[in-house]
Amino acid sequence: MHPSLVWLRDDLRLNDNPALDAAAQRERPVVVLFVLDEISPDVRPLGGAAKWWLHGSLESLASDVEAAGATFVLRRGRADEIVPAVAADISAGAVFWNRRYGAAERRIDADIKKHLQAESVVCASFSASLLHDPWKLLTRAGTPYSVFTPFWRAFREHQHPRPPLPRPRFQRAAHGDVDGDVLAHWELRPSNPDWAAPLRANWSVGEQAAADRLAGFLDAELADYNIGRDVPGESQTSRLSPHLRWGEISPHTVWNAVATSPSTLAPQESVSAFMMELGWREFAWHTLFHFPQLATRNLRAQFDDFPWPPLNQRHLTAWQRGETGFAIVDAGMRELWHTGTMHNRVRMVTASFLVKNLLVDWRHGERWFWDTLVDADPASNPFNWQWIAGSGADAAPYFRVFNPELQRKKFDAENAYVGTWAPEYLSASRPVPIVDLAQSRREALAAFGSIKSA
Repeated sequence: MHPSLVWLRDDLRLNDNPALDAAAQRERPVVVLFVLDEISPDVRPLGGAAKWWLHGSLESLASDVEAAGATFVLRRGRADEIVPAVAADISAGAVFWNRRYGAAERRIDADIKKHLQAESVVCASFSASLLHDPWKLLTRAGTPYSVFTPFWRAFREHQHPRPPLPRPRFQRAAHGDVDGDVLAHWELRPSNPDWAAPLRANWSVGEQAAADRLAGFLDAELADYNIGRDVPGESQTSRLSPHLRWGEISPHTVWNAVATSPSTLAPQESVSAFMMELGWREFAWHTLFHFPQLATRNLRAQFDDFPWPPLNQRHLTAWQRGETGFAIVDAGMRELWHTGTMHNRVRMVTASFLVKNLLVDWRHGERWFWDTLVDADPASNPFNWQWIAGSGADAAPYFRVFNPELQRKKFDAENAYVGTWAPEYLSASRPVPIVDLAQSRREALAAFGSIKSA
């Protein structure tokens, strides 16, 4: 009896998993494979915080898969070599996976599908990580959207996202004759030194943790989301982003749960505001699909001529360490280092400060976030950096410079956030700023003016 092979990637869950659902419907033994591929051409290696999260997620998933009656296998190396090899080793009759949207990943998937089909192996892929595939939302001219408002309008006019699929039930005993790696041998967790203790204290990882976080958000935070989401000292955000990034929960599950939340508990303003955030995530992924070089190239070609000065390493290091002399910037960067995340309002402020007040190329900031965020994904991370820099889709105008002092007064007037992460700013002896805000803003606008007039 030829088993089914399911290749998981950024979809580390059993619930609402189309690839697993397809395998379960074949009523054959199921082998679930995860490949850690950081060596295929153009595949971006994971950052340190992401590796820490991945270890915990795989640990949790392995237990769930085995309990469901399937076999879980880990392999490390080139996916285009490993997947066909495992399929051959178990004499798989079918191989299923959920789609990826980066150019390198799509190329790998297409090559594997071609190889398997040549061997007469059934092969199918499914939509699982986005509410709508990128090729289904285009302008009337057949081009991708570059502005969010019309994208969001088209998104809402498109067919409603499907309801979540049920948790699969594997009807037969798993196929166990395949060797796999030992997760601990991958050394995804840091050691010597172990800097991940604050991450462990701040996060629960895995599919059940994602479900619990969604339930907690619906019960406690959604009602005031439209107002509280901008206040970093309050816990009014969903904290679902790393769970979505690793696919421990699907956007379909989140969308439907929020859409059906009782109006008495969640006013429409908050529901709409949160759904728009899911739409922004989709917009980022659709942009990556159509512009694969999002992490390395300006989406708006005019910014290729931006006169970045030589990198001031002292300024970049001060920003990374949270030692800029600006309270909300330093608080945000320390929150990032300690927890692997940062409040979204503060992300915008810290990014604006780096790009526009320090005149550091946005790609340096993107790489730092890629290494330190547990929720950094290949689309949202560069997309949001380009948005704040002014070089991306629907970008904030370059002349929009977030003043960190005004942002602190507006969104952290009671010093709840700064007091937690940068308490020295509440004392009389405060750190000295590394730049003058007014002067650095003038220099940024002058640089922008040079490409506008070019």
